[in-house]
Amino acid sequence: MQRKHQSVHKMTKGRIELGDITPHNIKQLKKLNSVVFPVSYNDKFYKDVLEVGELAKLAYYNDIVVGAVCCRIDTTEDGSRRLYIMTLGCLAPYRRLGIGTIMLKHVLDFCERDGRIDNIYLHVQINNDSAIEFYKKFEFEIIETKEHYYKRIEPADAHVLQKSLRNKHAGQNGVQALS
Repeated sequence: MQRKHQSVHKMTKGRIELGDITPHNIKQLKKLNSVVFPVSYNDKFYKDVLEVGELAKLAYYNDIVVGAVCCRIDTTEDGSRRLYIMTLGCLAPYRRLGIGTIMLKHVLDFCERDGRIDNIYLHVQINNDSAIEFYKKFEFEIIETKEHYYKRIEPADAHVLQKSLRNKHAGQNGVQALS
């Protein structure tokens, strides 16, 4: 009885580390994504991931790959730069251990160091309450809902969640932040 309790306790005291995604471990990312997400990603997604450097990381829990985050930077027509979180996920048994938080903080730190990113955004399936709550803890807001965003999964609609980082349009964003 005691032994079982110890192993459960160890689970919460694990070592979480982020590592680079390389051609040598990209298959682990593919496998992880196939288990965590209801949509599949094409070869271009994985090719791009290998080129974004710090914006793609594997998360290790005691040296086991249990999660990953993959982002890209989009430039809009008006020249503003937005960071898009393409994927951020963790295997179910390892959720609620702070792994997602470490991955998201890595992304937030990257944006802070860059200093020229206006906001961070992502799509979340409308019924994924745990993901929506997770992002809201980090001051993301639902800014719109896109109908039929996903193909071949139900519900097909996605919320767009966004966190503003810079008040380039101070009048507009500044007021929203206070309300």
